[in-house]
Amino acid sequence: MTRPIIVTALATTPVKGLRVSAVDELRLEPDGVPDDRRFYLIDDRRRLVNGKHVGTLGTVIPTYRHADRTLTLTFPDGEVVEGVVRTGDKMTTLVFSRAQQARPVLGPWSEALSAHFGRPLRLVEIVGDVGADRGHAGAVSLMSHASLTGFEDVAGLGAVDGRRFRMHVEIDGVVAHAEDGWLGRRLRVGAALVRISGHIGRCSTTHRHPDTGVLDVPTLDILRSYRGGLNTTEPLAFGVYGEVLEAGTVALGDAVELA
Repeated sequence: MTRPIIVTALATTPVKGLRVSAVDELRLEPDGVPDDRRFYLIDDRRRLVNGKHVGTLGTVIPTYRHADRTLTLTFPDGEVVEGVVRTGDKMTTLVFSRAQQARPVLGPWSEALSAHFGRPLRLVEIVGDVGADRGHAGAVSLMSHASLTGFEDVAGLGAVDGRRFRMHVEIDGVVAHAEDGWLGRRLRVGAALVRISGHIGRCSTTHRHPDTGVLDVPTLDILRSYRGGLNTTEPLAFGVYGEVLEAGTVALGDAVELA
């Protein structure tokens, strides 16, 4: 009997690079998950700053309510910085060598982040609706729980927190890395329809624990040991990304069907 495929975990973050948080449901839309990665950090050269530059970014927990534009940052020492988002004039930033329009966020957040991390950081809000690195083609990311379990088996380090891979959707009911073979396939994920576009190549940020930022798992070396020679759209791939063809809400326990 074929096992049902279901959604087992969902996660999002309003500020790229800061901690991802588990949620019970997500709305998937062609422009991405609403408010996911809406904000990001830049340096004094207007270049993106992420976990590769500041390894402990994930120690800060962001929450955002779009209805009243309230952004809250909770720092590991318990400090809470909160306020209503207001923005300045449009500016050009550099995100992964790509020009991206953004607006500086006015208020206490940039100063608090700069003081905490000991370097000048500026919080900005993306101009446009897509916060995903790969645009509309990468509006949603997905991996299977079996893939995570397989990674754990190879690593031999015990349980690995899947949040280090910063995925929107985790599913169960398939064999490890079954999602590798879904390129071009359509998936009904909850009420949304998704088409898988490519494999997600991994970077050094996955070496760090998602809560502490401590370097605790040599992720890339482990992936290289058993996935380094695979024919994937990006090297050292783990999980897939896709475009949202039909918007819909996805909740824990929802069915996932290959269309």
